[in-house]
Amino acid sequence: MLIEVKVPQLSESVAEATLLAWHKKQGEAVKRDENLIDIETDKVVLELPAPADGVLVSILKGDKGIVVAGEVIARIDTEGKASAVASAPVQEKPPVEKAKPGPAVMPSAQKIAAEKGINTAQIQGTGRDGRVIKGDVIQQSTPKAALQQPPAAVNTDKLLVGRSEQRVPMSRLRQRVAERLLQSQATAAILTTFNEVNMAPVIELRKKYQERFEKEHGTKLGFMSFFVKAVVHGLKKYPVVNASVDGTDIVYHGYFDIGVAVGSPRGLVVPILRDADQLSFAAVEKKIAEFGKKAQDGKLSLEDLTGGTFSISNGGTFGSMLSTPIINPPQSAILGIHATKERAVVENGQVVVRPMNYFAVSYDHRIIDGREAVLFLVAIKEALEDPARLILEI
Repeated sequence: MLIEVKVPQLSESVAEATLLAWHKKQGEAVKRDENLIDIETDKVVLELPAPADGVLVSILKGDKGIVVAGEVIARIDTEGKASAVASAPVQEKPPVEKAKPGPAVMPSAQKIAAEKGINTAQIQGTGRDGRVIKGDVIQQSTPKAALQQPPAAVNTDKLLVGRSEQRVPMSRLRQRVAERLLQSQATAAILTTFNEVNMAPVIELRKKYQERFEKEHGTKLGFMSFFVKAVVHGLKKYPVVNASVDGTDIVYHGYFDIGVAVGSPRGLVVPILRDADQLSFAAVEKKIAEFGKKAQDGKLSLEDLTGGTFSISNGGTFGSMLSTPIINPPQSAILGIHATKERAVVENGQVVVRPMNYFAVSYDHRIIDGREAVLFLVAIKEALEDPARLILEI
């Protein structure tokens, strides 16, 4: 019995997707729920499990193929045998190109190919006059799992040979990020306000309780839970910062869904901490750790990335000292957090050294006045410099 393998239902905002790399070859046996291929949308990478046990007798769309929801991309024979089918696989689409015979191979490339058992005749050279260079062999030997990562990771071995260039297509996620950033700057009146925060009280509190916290809750006490709680504290005081624009209306949100920007192999993603005001410090830390792992593994779901009323971008984890973050539409504000560094500051007329962090809030000036933006950031500053406020909610 032949069973069709179809592209799963995509979200309403996603019209099409890209097939990344098949995990099974035509003619191979497959098990029910075994991942056949990863499908990249402009938001997440979806796994497509096998609908039944059998043999993958035909692949209708290869790697990098563009597909839509419900499209048939392969067929499984539930009664087939892998050994018989593998010897004569069904080819519904003939190969479109063949490798050039006998290409010139650079010595360094030949050495690596010999070590890895790679046939250089099957490699399309990118060096001068089509020569196969070291980078070509390295790329050929890269495991499929690595090939699923976005092409933004430029091969420096190839790039630094002579005056070479590399042209790679943007991933769907990168295209979507670019589109939304341009949309944000084109439609919002973005302004940024700054303040400095003395992180010593939070650092001392964390140092005092982190061992007991981890023992009690099974997760480390980081700084992000303090940041999230301080943001919620400020949003409660100034609801317009948690609002969004819809045409000529201002939509005030009675909930606090905080987007936390995290890096992933595919680029920057912003999973959502839903009802952050109702989460404990431990719950925030656990959820952020979960998001980080899912982002690295490409397991974030559409649900994880949908919605959000306010965002936090912590460039300080990469060493950023100062930046002006761009609003994530349709939100109206975003907080940028930076690296904490010891700096000379004046307290009570004396110059002292304190661990300081520069915070930046970018906001949509169409609905948020400077007063609200500044006072919102001051509320965050006061909460972090006196963390008891977060516990007492004052």
